[in-house]
Amino acid sequence: MPVRRPFRLLASALSAALLLSGCGAFADTGDQDRDRTLDVWLMRGSLSGELTDAAVRDFERRNPGVEVKVTVQDWPGIDKKVTAALGSGDAPDVIEVGNTQVAQYVETGGVSNLTIKVFDLGGDHWVPGLEEPGKIDGYQYGVPFYAANRVVIYRKDLFDQAGITEPPATREEWIEATSRLDGPGQQGIYLPGQNWYVLAGFIWDEGGDLAVERSGRWAGALDTPEALRGMEFYKELQSHGRGPVDSDESRPEQREFFAGNEIAQIIDVPGAAELIVEKNPELAGRLGFFPIPGKEAGKPGAVFTGGSVLIIPERAAEPDAAYSFVKLLTGEKWQRKLAQTMSVVPNSTELADALEDDPGTAAMAKGARNGRATPNSPRWGRLEADNPIKAYQTRVLRGADPKEAAREASRRITAILDGRG
Repeated sequence: MPVRRPFRLLASALSAALLLSGCGAFADTGDQDRDRTLDVWLMRGSLSGELTDAAVRDFERRNPGVEVKVTVQDWPGIDKKVTAALGSGDAPDVIEVGNTQVAQYVETGGVSNLTIKVFDLGGDHWVPGLEEPGKIDGYQYGVPFYAANRVVIYRKDLFDQAGITEPPATREEWIEATSRLDGPGQQGIYLPGQNWYVLAGFIWDEGGDLAVERSGRWAGALDTPEALRGMEFYKELQSHGRGPVDSDESRPEQREFFAGNEIAQIIDVPGAAELIVEKNPELAGRLGFFPIPGKEAGKPGAVFTGGSVLIIPERAAEPDAAYSFVKLLTGEKWQRKLAQTMSVVPNSTELADALEDDPGTAAMAKGARNGRATPNSPRWGRLEADNPIKAYQTRVLRGADPKEAAREASRRITAILDGRG
């Protein structure tokens, strides 16, 4: 992993110091009369067109003379596009990026260091799974925008038939309930063997990780006692259904499979429920949600948190306006609107009440309090392209020795993250 030289961090910190604070408006720079264009890249699907237009109008009203130009980008190929923009002399002023992509962009350079602005941006209450991946070597580059994570979607009618009157609150209760729900013609849970995001949560619950960094070098960690306990729980839960051990949730598409079969539970984002009901309208009103249970009552299990953060390029033409726009979008007013309109988790743990009328998203927000992100390596994207964790899961579920399979997978993870894979 290339060493990040101190002068880059110092330059980034100095550029951050020039960013002006304010409540969605920037300070007088002595040049307010000229027209300004704020160039913003947002990702497709993050905001509706109506919500985007309303946010832009709010910003432009607060900042006369500034016109916001929003360009909607598509996820496929965005990493190369952002990297090129950051290295050019014509970068946009604000860019939305995936929370797990920040490390690779900081590695290549050109992202403003916003560490000194964390308190001003409300960072004391940021969702952990968005805050941590936006922080590299202790410095904050990404500002949390919104989050999403998996919950348990369950058939309320099948739970009632099994005499289960309320969702399980602990792992132990979850296993007991799932075993009761599993029987002839019905699966207690549909959990494909290679759903590594779910496995990651169980490993984190045990105090382990997928990979760890020591002295700037990354190493696979699936062979630690903690990670092995996480895999053991995954194996036990998966055994109370008939999910294929050699594929993930996309083969077959688990939402369609759930809609067409007698399955008591799946693990997915809440929005999947709408797609399930579209496939099988008879399930309308029969689906419920609860956070993935943890080891103790009152604390949901750890979950992988996906979502987006906002970054400001070092070469932004309007850094002061860019900061004000970021502050506006990530502040309480627009976070509430975003959560309620797009059914996502807001960036602050203090805004969970915004989701009270949406049971699926409310369950997701509870889980987000114990959210995590993948290891913050700039090469993690390469690992996901040919993921050795999936092969490891299949081997264990087919009866291989867990320790030996974990050691082999960890060696492969180390090679990829170390640039040798």
